[in-house]
Amino acid sequence: MRLFLDANLLFTAAHNPDGKAALVIDLGTRGYWKLLSSNYAVEEARRNIEQKFPERLPALDALLAKIERVGTNPELPCPLPLPAKDVPILAAAIYCKATHLLTGDIRDFGAFMNQEHLSGGVLIQTVADFLNQL
Repeated sequence: MRLFLDANLLFTAAHNPDGKAALVIDLGTRGYWKLLSSNYAVEEARRNIEQKFPERLPALDALLAKIERVGTNPELPCPLPLPAKDVPILAAAIYCKATHLLTGDIRDFGAFMNQEHLSGGVLIQTVADFLNQL
């Protein structure tokens, strides 16, 4: 499996090292799946950690060292009617051939979760849904 981690998941894992998001990253480093993200997602997570929990920046950096950063193709059409801020997230997940896009952003991605036929072949899930499905 190839898991694309959005900014929300990165933020949550850095903020709560004992939570499910951190567990997904830990299991990925143990070889259960490949961990992927993009510079766009990383910068958003970093910005949010700096604003809300600056003391967790070292934790974020430690997590990011375990995750492969991938590019995107800005010319790929977005298959979903997402807000502009979320289009680069899905585009990067599709471009790197992720099997899953893990996010806590239910407001913007919720209507499209667990419907990979709508989202360019990428299964969009919350961490809880992903772990429950295993």
